[in-house]
Amino acid sequence: MRLVVARCSVQYAGRLDATLPEAVRLVMVKADGCVAIHSDGGAYKPLNWMTAPNTIVELDGQWVVTNPKGETLTITFHEIFSDHAQEFGEDPGLQKDGVEAHLQELLAALPETIEDGLILVRREWPTPIGPVDLMCIDRHGNSVAIEIKRRGEIDGVEQLARYLELLRPDANLKGLRGIFVAKLSNPKRAQWPNNEELLGQKLTTKIFVAVDQKNYDSSEFRSDARDLDRSQLDHRLTL
Repeated sequence: MRLVVARCSVQYAGRLDATLPEAVRLVMVKADGCVAIHSDGGAYKPLNWMTAPNTIVELDGQWVVTNPKGETLTITFHEIFSDHAQEFGEDPGLQKDGVEAHLQELLAALPETIEDGLILVRREWPTPIGPVDLMCIDRHGNSVAIEIKRRGEIDGVEQLARYLELLRPDANLKGLRGIFVAKLSNPKRAQWPNNEELLGQKLTTKIFVAVDQKNYDSSEFRSDARDLDRSQLDHRLTL
């Protein structure tokens, strides 16, 4: 991994044009070619990024990052404060907590609980930024990527959208779509995208809540009366 702290400006050209004015930022380049630009704030989410695979051309005072779609991220360095590279070696990957691990195991055994006709293809389907929890095929033979979280938050939806963006070029994944599944839902409905473009993925969102609801007004949702052994799914979001 390469970490560069610098006063820089950034220009993105692709699905739309976006500019980051000159400021001090952290530019992160991962071993797989993923590039992310961070500010000193805003938690973990970068201001702009380009997921791998990328081509990075280093010019005098400027980097031009290009992906296979022809999108470019041009980083102009006005002053570099530090430039450090570090080998990380092989990472063992994320170990899910008991709730998420149990939900994944349960739903892998009963994918039809999420949607009638779903058949499991594989758990932990690999992508360049980490595995999708489940890859299934629906009744029409289309691929369905399923991400499972203990709590339904917009960060989980964005994560699944990034997975879909990376998986869509795979010709073997016919008609790819995604379903986000959570044990607990966030009642702030306004935070969920509705027929909007998120990270370049056209999203059609639908909210489903299981019958075992105690904290939310079920009149706001469509009820789904499927039993899930020791767990009840409260939230499903279709992308």
